[in-house]
Amino acid sequence: MTVRRLANAGGLIVLLVLPAGLSTYGIHIANLVLIFVMLAVGLSIVLGHAGQVNLAQAAFFGMGAYASAVLTLKVGLPYWGAFPLSIVAAGVLGLLVGLPSLRVQSHYLGIVTLGLAIAFSAVLVNASFTGQAIGLPGLPVPPFFGIDLSDEYNYYYVLLVIAGVLFVLARLMMRTQLGRRFQALRDDSLAAAHAGVEVPIYRLVAFVIAASYAGVAGALYAGLIQYVSPDTFNLGIMFLLLAMVIVGGRDNLYGAALGAAVLLVLRQQFDNLQQYQQVAYGLVIVAMVVVAPEGLAGLVRSGWRRVGAALPALRTGSADAERVLDDADVHGLAVDDAALAAPPPSRSDERGPTGSALEVEGVTKRFGGVKALDGVAMSVRAGAIHGIVGPNGSGKTTLFNIATGVYGPTSGVITSFGARVSGRPAHRVCRLGLARTFQALRLFRSMTVRENVMVALDRSRPAGMWRYVLAPWTFGARERELRRRADELLGRFALRAIADFKATNLPYGQQRLVEIARAMASEPRVLLLDEPAAGLSSAEMDDLQQLISRIRDSGVTVALIEHNMGVVMSLCDRVTVLANGCVLVEGTPSEVTRDPAVIESYLGDAKALEPDPSPA
Repeated sequence: MTVRRLANAGGLIVLLVLPAGLSTYGIHIANLVLIFVMLAVGLSIVLGHAGQVNLAQAAFFGMGAYASAVLTLKVGLPYWGAFPLSIVAAGVLGLLVGLPSLRVQSHYLGIVTLGLAIAFSAVLVNASFTGQAIGLPGLPVPPFFGIDLSDEYNYYYVLLVIAGVLFVLARLMMRTQLGRRFQALRDDSLAAAHAGVEVPIYRLVAFVIAASYAGVAGALYAGLIQYVSPDTFNLGIMFLLLAMVIVGGRDNLYGAALGAAVLLVLRQQFDNLQQYQQVAYGLVIVAMVVVAPEGLAGLVRSGWRRVGAALPALRTGSADAERVLDDADVHGLAVDDAALAAPPPSRSDERGPTGSALEVEGVTKRFGGVKALDGVAMSVRAGAIHGIVGPNGSGKTTLFNIATGVYGPTSGVITSFGARVSGRPAHRVCRLGLARTFQALRLFRSMTVRENVMVALDRSRPAGMWRYVLAPWTFGARERELRRRADELLGRFALRAIADFKATNLPYGQQRLVEIARAMASEPRVLLLDEPAAGLSSAEMDDLQQLISRIRDSGVTVALIEHNMGVVMSLCDRVTVLANGCVLVEGTPSEVTRDPAVIESYLGDAKALEPDPSPA
């Protein structure tokens, strides 16, 4: 950490004294670099951190510049009066461009945003208030407390301060709750929603932030050049920005800034080869994806690790963390008795000890001509462990998906403690007290064990994001408290020793435990487990059964889908058997064991339902 701070301080000193060694042309390039750093950082937030394909950043840039030009030249506002309005205009455009992200993703979103960027460029060329193809010349020089900003050496320091503030703000956002939620929806938007993240809102927020950064850059660009024209904001600039982010490191803010500086300087050096620039950008992107997928930032990190290996005094905490991983028992799903004796806290005391934790009333679900569920009705008693079994394709996971907001029912309703949960979005269901795990593990692959849990622990609402601008100092205490709570919960699951490691790098049994811990972090009333014993060894299954029992003993109702009938029969209070989308029978394990319909149509042998007699 000390080394990083020294590097940051050294970089700041270099930036402060840089103008002294630059010519008039050099300082102009330096000013452009700072403007493009703002653009690249904004694009890195939406593309790299939030995972939203955005090919309209040049349009946001143009909106900021043209809004500043129109408001000063034609409306008569002073430059600094028009400045915030220019940012708002770009942010509103970002909101509109981001709306398709609610319905399409991946390359489809890229196509949509590219089309909107082309449409914006066409407006600039054809609209009379934008000066059409000629543009708007003669913009006023921004006044600044008597300082002559027509001198680009003076303008440099204005840009440096603003770019520095935006960079620090971006770092704060990406290292705290907003950044974690962006990473969560990038890694797995479905799992993020079930951890309580309002995915649609945060997708739009990512576009608005990127557009606002571009709006700042556009207004400052208009003040620097004192002229705007459509050629400045064409697709060539968009591809340049895309190359900057990918070359620098898609999800690294320092990398985005470095990529902006490197590519813009190279662009100016080879300005006489403009007809080949787009080809060059494409080749550079392909080369970086193949040779260095993490960009220049990844190369720097790799080099620093080699230096740290050669010079032990410069090693960071990662080496110690690797030792902890070697010393820890991570090859299993063992949770010690002390951890099990103090299960994670829940909100079960809010709903009382009795009642129906989950009530399924006549739920039908059709996918085209296929009826996955047909009038399913069942009741999960509060404080119980309720098993749901049935052959593959019987509708078990579909039932969970409807209960947790993945699908809406074709007909029927599901309630939890009297509140309707079916038909609600997944993040709302989570906040109503239903948490779940998945049949196939869905951990946030870029996050550590602790960060996976912190996503679910954080119950702050999007409306609180204003604090990033008006009260950024409040996030330090909030993060420390959230980290403390995460470590406490991980300690209860015997995961504290591996909290700093990426969850997806752990053995399978430990990953399953992390997923359960993340689900419990949302303090659920009802925990839905989808085949939690799949892929576990016999010893791990024994540990899992103890864990589920302790969770139930803490006041959390558990419903689980499971194919291992020994686990179901020895653990569950009641069992519902599904077949062909219908409830075949529901009762206690012993009742289900003796039911002729179950034996005939599903199990084939009553002994298959008997509890495993082997000792735990």
